[in-house]
Amino acid sequence: MKQAATPSPRVGRPGIAWAVPGVLFFVLFAVGPMVLVGYLSFTDWDGLGDFPGVSGTGNWERLWNDPTMRQAVWLSVLLTALSWLVQTPIALLLGVWAAGRQKNRAVLSAIFFLPLLASSVALALLWKSLLDPNFGLISEIGPWFGLEDGNLLGTGRGAFAAIAFVAAWQFIPFHTLLYQGGARQIPRSFYDAASIDGAGTVRQFFSITLPQLRNTIVTSSVLMVVGALTFFDTVLILTEGGPGTDTKIVPYLMYETGFKAYDMGYASAIATTLVVVATAISLLMVRLTGFSAMRSTREGL
Repeated sequence: MKQAATPSPRVGRPGIAWAVPGVLFFVLFAVGPMVLVGYLSFTDWDGLGDFPGVSGTGNWERLWNDPTMRQAVWLSVLLTALSWLVQTPIALLLGVWAAGRQKNRAVLSAIFFLPLLASSVALALLWKSLLDPNFGLISEIGPWFGLEDGNLLGTGRGAFAAIAFVAAWQFIPFHTLLYQGGARQIPRSFYDAASIDGAGTVRQFFSITLPQLRNTIVTSSVLMVVGALTFFDTVLILTEGGPGTDTKIVPYLMYETGFKAYDMGYASAIATTLVVVATAISLLMVRLTGFSAMRSTREGL
């Protein structure tokens, strides 16, 4: 008599119950705060008294006509564009270089990624000490670059350039890591075939490496744009929005309005605008680049 075969365990997608903890976490710590901030943008709450009721659209009318907000938006857009233009080519080239298998590249890559191990606050404090015109390194090397007093953070352009430089120094290693991982996924057979056809290193980079890293470039760009639009802690520690308002980007204006001027209603309107704009730009980038299709660029896959 034949023994009945034991049914094999069912293989497939996990049940919806597995998603419940993640969904609850997202609702409590992402959706909930965003809804609350959206509600506060229609109030005149100072953050200290009783929770207010809706008072109208005054904060949004003020936001539309506020010259300080317009300047902050311009500075944020400038920082975002500058970050992308500087960080993307450097991170791309370093990532492709670091994708090599040589031991020296592994050691240098590990050293280069050290800024990723420290917090933004610690790095900002480090650079603030280095750029101190009285005791920092800038006081010694400043005259070499035309800064006789070494007061780089005392000028608007100097302070903005310092913020862009610190941001690039801190985050280029992260994006390099993305490009390194993407470059290592490119089949070696592509390069072997190109070599047989007589293509050199530069030709292989533009004909093979760049097309194969298209999705990685989009991913890195979205993270870079959102990160630049929400950049805050380095500005807070390094310049505090100064000199004057020359580095007062939108996130710092939001902080100053809410926690220094105690105008939580207007700060919430700024925060809501920032979330909507950053989300819209991210979705637009994904849409225009075709990244939403999530198709492999490998031949035959």
